[in-house]
Amino acid sequence: MVMITDYQIGGRPATGLFKRHAEIMNPAAISKLRGRLAADEPVFGLWVTMESPSITEMAVGLGLDWVVIDAEHGHLDWKEVVEHLRACVRSDTVALVRIAELNGGLIKRALDIGADGVVVPWIETAEQLRQAVAYARYAPEGLRGIGAERATGWGECLVEHTATANEHVLVVPIVETVRALGQVEPMSRVDGTELFFFGPADLSATAGYRGHWQGPGVAESIVSAKDEFRRAGKHCGGVAAGEEDLVRRREQGFRMIGLGLDGGLFLGALHRILRAAGRDRRLSASLAPEAPSGASAPRE
Repeated sequence: MVMITDYQIGGRPATGLFKRHAEIMNPAAISKLRGRLAADEPVFGLWVTMESPSITEMAVGLGLDWVVIDAEHGHLDWKEVVEHLRACVRSDTVALVRIAELNGGLIKRALDIGADGVVVPWIETAEQLRQAVAYARYAPEGLRGIGAERATGWGECLVEHTATANEHVLVVPIVETVRALGQVEPMSRVDGTELFFFGPADLSATAGYRGHWQGPGVAESIVSAKDEFRRAGKHCGGVAAGEEDLVRRREQGFRMIGLGLDGGLFLGALHRILRAAGRDRRLSASLAPEAPSGASAPRE
């Protein structure tokens, strides 16, 4: 915890250099995203798992409404996460960070380096969701500590940022267990949440179908939970499994729709061009190359 008067740059109080652009968060993009959702329009985004910030720059340049930078799975470290966040500065793209777990330190760090909000995995109860919201808000409404980091203009705009951050911040829980499906009604009543994401792979695993993207009955359960959230005035999202699935999700009433994961989209494009070249092959979990599709086995 810090005192505002503790932070001075060149002997000046913390209200100078960054005053005109006090928000490292992107309130204009957040407002546009909320406006589209309020008008019952879909908002489209990209799930970012690879390290190059050029991926996020492409998403921004193509006018995507949001990106989720994945710091739960994979290898992204905080230096790479902040480079993705920088790619969204002064754009119309909301930048969210998926943290590894419900943890106050992780939420604080993601927001301190400039995320517009956090995506929190494995939320199963209303109490867990209230905890996530509290970690994302400054006192007295929440438990987020104040620091002289990127979100506050390195201490020069503490007053401006902390005055509006609680209003702007997005907390997006992922509903991805069978237990969570039984807690939709109480979770929908938690203040400070407006978006709920679904994780079909983990939901399938907890239903006994590990390794399935959507095991038997899981798709129907997700749609049913989405309908309950919608009746409570909330919006729901998920990552589309392809073009047809994207259209289907939009027609079903999902409004925060991921176009895919960067790695998956890149692999799909590679497979298509490799098929045209007659060199397509299956990617092995060992990463060892297998024989191209249709190729004869080598003779001994």
